[in-house]
Amino acid sequence: MQNALFLSPEAAPLFEHTAAAVEPILEGVAPRDRHLFLLRLERYFQNLYDGLVPVYGRRPDFTDFVTRLVCAMARQYRDRPEELKLLDIERDLTPDWFQRESMVGYVFYVERFAGTLRATLEHLDYVAGLGVTYVHLMYVLRPREGENDGGYAIADYRDVDPRLGEIDDLRVLCDAFRERGISVCIDLVLNHCADTHPWARAAVDGAGRYRDYFYTFPDREMPDAYERTLPEVFPDFAPGNFTWIEPMGRWVWTTFNDYQWDLDWSNPEVFLEVVDIMGHLANLGVEVFRMDAVAFLWKRLGTDCQNQSEVHDLLQALRAASKIATPAVAHKAEAIVSPSDLIHYFGTGRRYGKVANIAYHNSLMVQFWSALASRDTRLMTHALGAFPPTPPSIAWGCYIRGHDDIGWAITDEDAAAVGLSGYGHRQFLSDYYSGQFPGSHARGAVFQYNPQTGDRRISGAFASLAGLEAALEARDEHLVTLSIERILLGHALIAGFAGLPLIYMGDELGMRNDHGYQKDPDHATDNRWMHRPRMDWDAAARRLLPGSVEARVYAGVQNILRARKRTPHLHATYPTEIVDAHNPHVFATLRRHPLGTLVSLYNFSEHAQVVPAEVLAGRVLRQPFDQLESRFLDVSSGEIVLGPFERVWLL
Repeated sequence: MQNALFLSPEAAPLFEHTAAAVEPILEGVAPRDRHLFLLRLERYFQNLYDGLVPVYGRRPDFTDFVTRLVCAMARQYRDRPEELKLLDIERDLTPDWFQRESMVGYVFYVERFAGTLRATLEHLDYVAGLGVTYVHLMYVLRPREGENDGGYAIADYRDVDPRLGEIDDLRVLCDAFRERGISVCIDLVLNHCADTHPWARAAVDGAGRYRDYFYTFPDREMPDAYERTLPEVFPDFAPGNFTWIEPMGRWVWTTFNDYQWDLDWSNPEVFLEVVDIMGHLANLGVEVFRMDAVAFLWKRLGTDCQNQSEVHDLLQALRAASKIATPAVAHKAEAIVSPSDLIHYFGTGRRYGKVANIAYHNSLMVQFWSALASRDTRLMTHALGAFPPTPPSIAWGCYIRGHDDIGWAITDEDAAAVGLSGYGHRQFLSDYYSGQFPGSHARGAVFQYNPQTGDRRISGAFASLAGLEAALEARDEHLVTLSIERILLGHALIAGFAGLPLIYMGDELGMRNDHGYQKDPDHATDNRWMHRPRMDWDAAARRLLPGSVEARVYAGVQNILRARKRTPHLHATYPTEIVDAHNPHVFATLRRHPLGTLVSLYNFSEHAQVVPAEVLAGRVLRQPFDQLESRFLDVSSGEIVLGPFERVWLL
């Protein structure tokens, strides 16, 4: 390259070295493609370098490591299919593609949705008909046989679960979705792999190279030292963080389950392996990686070994690797952590906007359920209003339910700020959503009770937690209507916030808990499977039956998504501001846009609520227009009246 515009004096010599090293690899590549790769390498090499140096920069083989890494990336780009190289160029020109108001996500286990990857092709019309532009295919890569933590114990990153089909089926499905304008996301489990993965088996067999891929110890001295400050993720069925492996004669770090071995990211060979895996999957057509369990990647004695600075450096370097070799790909960070830690997964300070494109807004989900139980939005308004600004280049992944349990990530400080006891409120929420609180409408279950902390997480489907299961059993039409309104309130909230709404499979139909999970020996001990039901295609057919519960929920969700797509104010570049609705039962947000200001109001009560029009003063037109229902509101009385669980998006 003639002029390295983006490089520091420290990085420039290494860039020149690696650029020369890839020349033989790029021989025979079309001149356009060769030039594009080198341009991207120059543009993002500094991001790559800045991420790698704090982690690996003191190693004597650092130059060799970076050279091997860049050469691997060059091979990935050389082998990239032409249609994906064209998509790379499109994404270079439209870097905001995942931020747009047109984006709608749908999340499902392939096996639960259709049975196999090929069978999923039969339901493309259903997915597209909902207005989806992004699908997260869960439980795709080959897991260990038997217990596998819902598919998150990966035995082979380069193959799919044989029950779902073959690896080429994933490519075919990605192609089919892409032809419909739908991007495919899959899980990339970064913290650990299965004990049956070839790396782990080689480590057990005595291969020193692969033993260094993991944290292993000959005795309990270091494990005990770490355990003094480590929490337990699954205290009920996987207590402790280390497992004795008899054939190896060593203790292995196993944060989640004894069959999930934590990878040692201080070893650069692990980084090289993961980048190679990313390129392999991206060249099959995967467009988004959900970077699983990223908070746990770096271990530091005397800490909880979560959210360490090196985690964000590693994620920045992985992001830069994709930007160079497979730039159509976006990264989504799965970090279910406190609000103060969450913002760093987008990048702050020297990493600003360089770490992940998308991160789960766990706090939005938690605050929805908190306000729904208490009918009080003051905690929600305070906690979400305290979030620091995000980089303009990112998007929140906004969801109400996912495949996992709900942990009450509500800090004592946030609770105290609105006059609550943090511990007491978390206990109330667990009681409420497990159905133990008098008058609760919810049908959920406690997951992973920790007697030391009192922590009780919650399992349960969206509709069951929102009261639909109980209402249908009671055959009470009024309660059914209220529960449907709660469901639509949640869908409107995630569609109208600051990012990409993610709808979990069946939530668009009001599917309830699957209590039959207890009959499956692989699932019986894990009640999260109650909210991972198989897709009910009979229920999906009833969405076309006027007056059915499924039709009412589905039509309501479709209406919300159509409104989202015609509202440019919801592009994620424009931040969401939390405003005081002057009513403790109503949550309010504001989004400023060149076309005007959007104010959204959400009633979290089963009773009508009044919001003074002064909330809108200077923010919207004198006669506000509700985008959700395509109607003008009369505010001549100086008030806005919201019905039970009603929501409005006002221009």
